[in-house]
Amino acid sequence: MSWNPTLEPGCPDDIGADAIETVIVPRARDIGGFEVRRALPAPKRQMVGPFIFFDQAGPAEFLTGQGIDVRPHPHIGLGTVTYLYRGAFHHRDSTGADQIIEPGALNWMVAGRGVTHSERTPQAARKGPSDLFGIQTWIALPEAHEDDLPTFEHHGRDTLPEITDNGITARLILGSAYGASAPARMLSDTFYLDVMLAPGARFPLPDEHEDRALYITQGAVEIAGERYEAGRMMVFRPGDRITVRAGTEGARMMALGGATMNGPRYIWWNFVASSREKIEAAKEEWRAARWGEGQFDLPPDDRDEHIPLP
Repeated sequence: MSWNPTLEPGCPDDIGADAIETVIVPRARDIGGFEVRRALPAPKRQMVGPFIFFDQAGPAEFLTGQGIDVRPHPHIGLGTVTYLYRGAFHHRDSTGADQIIEPGALNWMVAGRGVTHSERTPQAARKGPSDLFGIQTWIALPEAHEDDLPTFEHHGRDTLPEITDNGITARLILGSAYGASAPARMLSDTFYLDVMLAPGARFPLPDEHEDRALYITQGAVEIAGERYEAGRMMVFRPGDRITVRAGTEGARMMALGGATMNGPRYIWWNFVASSREKIEAAKEEWRAARWGEGQFDLPPDDRDEHIPLP
């Protein structure tokens, strides 16, 4: 597919520094030899469009026999997006989904009224040294869909539209941008891109979406004469035409955004909702552990353990 932005990209030098509304430095935490950097929610910014949670997982290396074991845990009111650069995850959830995800593919799980899932390093990967590097995000659901039944979609690398131009390769993971549409069913206006830039390449953000941000995972970019390194999220002012230029080492980044929600969302642990009452009800349901009888069940092939309510 050819590169076909809605408008011709402007020159980065024409962009004022005030086009960046917020720069977010993710909070890093170690979860047992595995580092996670969380950019959203941030003190000055809860969401970018519908994106309410944004984690960089890794990069991390594991010895033979080691890996990640995220036990079954619940979600409500959101969709989880798993996208990997390196490594693999074994996803299992209470809809019956059982899926290995590998680099460049998409796992899209809509929790709706309630879902439970686990994520573990596949057994095949534990037979030798392995690594893991990827991005996990949550997308808040519109109020009209918070009580939907949970669903799961997997879309392989080859099914996601790829947009290319001089020095630019962009894979459209979710939503629509530049005249292309990704295959996953979305419930609100969204775009999500994995963008790779050659040294000095210029990349124009799609301008048809209300909220837009970039998160740099490798290399650096220049915006209005300022350099931004990996591990930074820049949230842009609505309406401005934005073009960024890769540094001398090139860059890889995630471009994300969409329409703003109709109001803020409450977040507690793994729950997102438009009301506190929905979160309190979910807390009681998970504590009760009435698997298959109430709001939650466990994945069919991963029922021996679960993460208790904090």
